[in-house]
Amino acid sequence: MSTETMTTMTTTTSSTTPAAPTAPDAASERRGYGALWASVPREFGFLILTMPIAIIGLSVLATVFFTGVGLVTVFVGIFLMIAGFFIARGFGTLELIRLRWAGRPEIRRPNWARDGREEGFWRSAFAPFIDGHYWLYLLHTLVINPIVSVVTWSITIAWTSVALAGTTGWIWQGYIPDGDRTFWLNEWLVDRIFPGNDFTYDLVAGERILEVVLGLAFLATLPFVFRGLTLLHDVIARGVLGAWRSEALEVEVAQLAASRGAAVQAEDASLRRLERDIHDGPQQRLVRLQMDLATIERRLEHDPESAKVLVGEARDQAREALDELRALSRGFAPPILQDRGLAAGLESLASRSPVSVIVEVELADAALPAPIERNAYFIAAELLTNAAKHAEATAIRLRVTTRDEGIAGRWIDIWVTDNGRGGATATPGHGLAGLDERVRGLRGMLVLDSPVGGPTTIGAHVPYVPLAASGIEAGTTPGVV
Repeated sequence: MSTETMTTMTTTTSSTTPAAPTAPDAASERRGYGALWASVPREFGFLILTMPIAIIGLSVLATVFFTGVGLVTVFVGIFLMIAGFFIARGFGTLELIRLRWAGRPEIRRPNWARDGREEGFWRSAFAPFIDGHYWLYLLHTLVINPIVSVVTWSITIAWTSVALAGTTGWIWQGYIPDGDRTFWLNEWLVDRIFPGNDFTYDLVAGERILEVVLGLAFLATLPFVFRGLTLLHDVIARGVLGAWRSEALEVEVAQLAASRGAAVQAEDASLRRLERDIHDGPQQRLVRLQMDLATIERRLEHDPESAKVLVGEARDQAREALDELRALSRGFAPPILQDRGLAAGLESLASRSPVSVIVEVELADAALPAPIERNAYFIAAELLTNAAKHAEATAIRLRVTTRDEGIAGRWIDIWVTDNGRGGATATPGHGLAGLDERVRGLRGMLVLDSPVGGPTTIGAHVPYVPLAASGIEAGTTPGVV
């Protein structure tokens, strides 16, 4: 049997001498300010289109919806109101798309089809009247967005105009006749700052300098203003147009209930299988051993030679029963898994396979909780057993890796590929179906790709929380499957 050398990747930490506190802070500020300027084009595009879209939405929706309200007694008004709800939903969804385009984090949208509300024409048509999200989208399109958009659009236009006019006015304002102009802003400011002064200077030049200073000030603060106005729309959209936290909790509760049910079913199937294995193996041998010992006891005095033969047979029965119990005990927690970890356990598991197994283990995170290690071992053992028994394979590849998906958490991936005949399916009541229940009980997923003729690739993906984050001590076994 050929095996490849396992590769284990571990993360290490190194201590470095911290630099002066001012340097990193300044560099961070420069990167942050530069990032704000990089997002200015997208945020400007979002803000400049906000009021036109809001006014169009207000005009269309108010016309359709309130016409429907006025005609509600004619029954056709109900369908106009329904159309108004869907128009509001469309403009609200457009706002979420525009915010995402402007660089804001994605806002989770409501699940419009929850509780079967969009199953069938009539349920889909009248769902808006009982769904609070439609009313909030209606409120946003009719009232909130037009008011907020007028304010943010006006500030955007004013701030951009002052920034551009101030920084470029010295180029083109000389070609505009001043006529009989008597008010100069720079003169008014100097008189307020220095009352009773008798300064003599060129008012036109002073006005140009003041305009450039104001333009530079507005230009420098332009990214902050755009970001603040975009954030205002983002906050409002998250509160009015986003999905409710209660809905996320409902989905999570449903997923937990399904996972718990799958875990219970998988555990029940494991217990039944263990009971069957004990009944068919060690129990039968122990019964035979008990009968042999009774026969030895009867023959010991009058037929010691025959009793000696039976003693040898009884010793063989006891050894075989012990071997079978040891094999069954590996289904709980193999000693090598507890003593040396998952990688060594998988190597030992592959060495006992009747089919050649290539093992590849890359654990970027060594802090795997004990329940995850144990379940990963069982999943790999089940997949290798299925490949050896049913796939008619001559070679198997076992690959186990971990990955960090950021907000999606950390995952351990167990891949088993064989060169067998393929055609594997997760038939209810059989091995792969039970394995799928076990994986779903861990809030993971099982992926099966087994075309007829092979090869077969099966992947089990299980989420986990590292020991450092979960607070679980190494070597402990929490009361979860």
